[in-house]
Amino acid sequence: MSNCMEKNVSGLDELLAGFAAGTLAAPARALVGAHLELSDRNRPYVSGLEDLAGLALEETVPVAVSNRERALADIFALDDLDQTSVAEQQAGDPVLPDSLREIISKPLDALPWKTLLPGVKECKFGEIDGCAASLLWVRAGRAMPAHTHEGTELTLVLKGGFKDAEGHFVRGDIAFANDELDHKPIADDDEDCICFAVTDGSLRLTGPIGRFFAPFMR
Repeated sequence: MSNCMEKNVSGLDELLAGFAAGTLAAPARALVGAHLELSDRNRPYVSGLEDLAGLALEETVPVAVSNRERALADIFALDDLDQTSVAEQQAGDPVLPDSLREIISKPLDALPWKTLLPGVKECKFGEIDGCAASLLWVRAGRAMPAHTHEGTELTLVLKGGFKDAEGHFVRGDIAFANDELDHKPIADDDEDCICFAVTDGSLRLTGPIGRFFAPFMR
């Protein structure tokens, strides 16, 4: 799988900068957009970056658009989108932010979940724009096996919360992991935890229990 994150992304600030610049792959962009919908913590930072980008754009020399009439026709044709499809997305699961509905077009209970191990299930959306996108559903109080990553993993909490060595994450929070982090996320005791994850490398189980379950999680 190709690297779908920017090479200089090593934390949340760089990720937000990539979002403001429009350089993230589609699943990572959707994840950050959903984060900004659910949490107001980083909205001023992203808004400031977008303002700076707008000022830089104003200073550029205008370039004539070739075949202007055709370009305008293509833009206005977007109004002819399938209204049924739009209505289905608007009627989606309330747990899902609007930014994710291009990837996740069905309610959570209508998705093809696959059990990974007792108390943990996953719904994969395949590779999109060089990234793997998926949903994880972990029952309250259950733990994921200890693991690390061959690449970068972004995890957005949609419901409930979890904790690991890096802290406690709740709805709207983004957890950032790479090959330097070996962690064991544990869902909060009072509610199931549902997360949207974007990765550009495979997960590698590290503990003895994880190694036992590894063949069943491929």
